[in-house]
Amino acid sequence: MSNNSNKSTSPLLHSKKHALNSKLKTVMSAAALSLVCTLSACTQNTSKTAKASTSTPSVSTDSNSVLFARHVPERSDDFAWENDLVAFRAYGPALRQGAENAGTDCWLKRVNYPIINKWYQQALEQGLSYHQDHGEGLDNYHVGASLGCGASALWLKGKAEPLETWTHWSDLQIGQQQLSFVLHYQREINGKLYQEQKTISLRPGVRLFRVQSQFLIDGKPASNLALVTGLSTHYGKAEVKIGKDNNWLATWEELDGSGLGTGIVLGKNNSSEKPKAKALTQALTSDVNDPQALLLSQTDEHGRFEYFAGYGWQKAEQITNKEQWLNYLKQFSETNPYYPDSSTSD
Repeated sequence: MSNNSNKSTSPLLHSKKHALNSKLKTVMSAAALSLVCTLSACTQNTSKTAKASTSTPSVSTDSNSVLFARHVPERSDDFAWENDLVAFRAYGPALRQGAENAGTDCWLKRVNYPIINKWYQQALEQGLSYHQDHGEGLDNYHVGASLGCGASALWLKGKAEPLETWTHWSDLQIGQQQLSFVLHYQREINGKLYQEQKTISLRPGVRLFRVQSQFLIDGKPASNLALVTGLSTHYGKAEVKIGKDNNWLATWEELDGSGLGTGIVLGKNNSSEKPKAKALTQALTSDVNDPQALLLSQTDEHGRFEYFAGYGWQKAEQITNKEQWLNYLKQFSETNPYYPDSSTSD
């Protein structure tokens, strides 16, 4: 298949008109049936007060959409989502005792149709690893215990404290113009129960997904709670760039011979007028040689926090160098396609 099927004349808004062939429709329809499932029972560390959901989450799908998302219980409780340009996954309760944390993984795709189900199925049934590129892209983005591509963490006493893997998910909706779902996180730290209800949404033709979070402390809204959103530097190999107004953060690196840019853009209610919005780096593990690029901000008076995160991959032939990626993030921060008026101004 062509490696150029992702090309577009506009790097920010890709065409929303897609013709899926009948084979893909069959795959997507079958995938929709597999979405209605419950989280499998997993052994939990009770000191972390994590519980897996035992109820059936609500699901609404459109099998003809280029948008796709689902819980993947057959791969250790991943939750994966994608559009025509980008794909991601977050780690779930089956991995809570492992090295994985709240980090977001990038699946680097270079085709404009859904690949999540296909890659998982090939890995499970054929032993075909999605860590190798078989013509559509691959997952060679290492996350481990880091925040990966745009996950968030608490900022307590000068240290980033992730809430670890999600505990359950809910409210999955997939339409023609947007998908959305909720991942629920919680962790007890120093006798306080911190919780996050993270609503993630994604639209066709954009490279960044949207995060709208509600943070709670002991069940009450966590107003003015210090937070960081982060990007892995992969042991300092990635170059880090901060927007002049501290409202976006970017990395650019060479990954297996191809350039990759990751980025975060703060929402308009969490922008640079906040006195704590600044950039810094910190290792999230004992390995001081693997610093994360962090953007420090805080929740609003209601405990809410909004940001956007995503990537551009050179091999997909749209974002081909660092300057294009930085310009993409700058333009996104100025004319955010998720806002009704396409502007971040009030």
